[in-house]
Amino acid sequence: MKSVAERDRVLRIVSEANRSDEVHVVVEDTGIGFQPEDAAKLFNPFFTTKTHGMGMGLSICRSIIESYGGRLWATPGEPHGAAFQFTLPAAGSDGE
Repeated sequence: MKSVAERDRVLRIVSEANRSDEVHVVVEDTGIGFQPEDAAKLFNPFFTTKTHGMGMGLSICRSIIESYGGRLWATPGEPHGAAFQFTLPAAGSDGE
């Protein structure tokens, strides 16, 4: 969000337990967001929308979350920014 100067920069993180015995986390910001045509590529290794990015962060995040039985996805923010959401099984929901 450091390139945003014409509006407030806001980062919001919300978590909740849902009815599927999962924890749902939303991380949203008011940054520059991403283009709709890039949505399908955001989690590909080495894909980046940043000038100096490596394109590994979201790919690694998705791998970690999926290894614990969760899922990760992104949607454009309204009216600006992006929202990244993930779910993970709640503690004890797998019978342990």
